[in-house]
Amino acid sequence: MTTPTTPAKGPIARVPGWAKALGAVALLLVVLSAGIRLSLLPGLKDLFGTETEDRSGPALLESIQDLSRYDAASGNFQVVVDLEKDAKFLPDAVRGTRTLYVGAGTVDAYVDLGKLDEDDVRVDEDRTSATLRLPHARLGKPALDPERSYAVSKQRGLFDRLGDLFSDNPGSEQAVQKLAVRHIGDAAKESGLTTRAEANTTEMLEGLLRSLGFEQVRVSYGE
Repeated sequence: MTTPTTPAKGPIARVPGWAKALGAVALLLVVLSAGIRLSLLPGLKDLFGTETEDRSGPALLESIQDLSRYDAASGNFQVVVDLEKDAKFLPDAVRGTRTLYVGAGTVDAYVDLGKLDEDDVRVDEDRTSATLRLPHARLGKPALDPERSYAVSKQRGLFDRLGDLFSDNPGSEQAVQKLAVRHIGDAAKESGLTTRAEANTTEMLEGLLRSLGFEQVRVSYGE
């Protein structure tokens, strides 16, 4: 009588590392695709929705600076930024970005009254005539308004979209925002805003000094 024998098992095939990585990427894409589809289905959007809660701490006062300038004029500006970044030897569909961004902001023009000394302000003995020499008006830093600034369109290559999945700040608009601020600042220099600020400052000082009894008021500007 012969004893039945169990057939010998062959060596277990090992899955290559590249196959595991490919499978992980495929699984991730499937999960993301499923999440997008679920968000589009009626009734499931609220079920898988996210909640936003502000856990920020109180703002801390770091410093206080006394201001001695007169903000005499303010300009509102808007610029359309078209920023494109390409990679050498790669098509845009693979690597590259293009962002169309509308940036809106303001620029103030001011006259610094804190640098005046005794020689810059002269009053006659009868206190009926006053002569003032002020520094030329200057432009402040452009301030971008987030409520009126927005991205119109964003085009990204495959590598850029995959990189956003693992980025702490996906779809960052920092580059186009900086470019918008620069263009707004350049436009302010060509707008005649400082001339308007000097005219408004002169009008303000003339009205103030005449209300104090001065009959003649002369205001000039220079460095």
